[in-house]
Amino acid sequence: MSKILYAQTHEWAKIEGNVVTIGLSDHAQHELGDLVFINLPSVGDKIKAGEAFCDVESVKAVSDVMAPVSGKIIEVNEDLESAPESINSDPMGAWICKVEADDIPGDLMDEAAYEKFIK
Repeated sequence: MSKILYAQTHEWAKIEGNVVTIGLSDHAQHELGDLVFINLPSVGDKIKAGEAFCDVESVKAVSDVMAPVSGKIIEVNEDLESAPESINSDPMGAWICKVEADDIPGDLMDEAAYEKFIK
């Protein structure tokens, strides 16, 4: 069974066993504006919860994407290279990467807690 949790830095993490799919929340893409570029991580990269692992460029600014979990990247959504705007149109479907997680922090929020956090 999978569950989706959110980081205070506005990334979502879909947890399925020890594989975690990571993307940007609807709130994040709305705040960033139209995305025009994404600097994707690479398969095999190690990421650490709370640290930047890639960045996105919008018409407003360049922003780091923070890792909601720690682990090793096992898959990257390369479709985003040619269509970063898909994060704007489908933030929950346009995932950035999949991670074999070795640590899932306890401070990630469920959807109800995240909704309160962003208000």
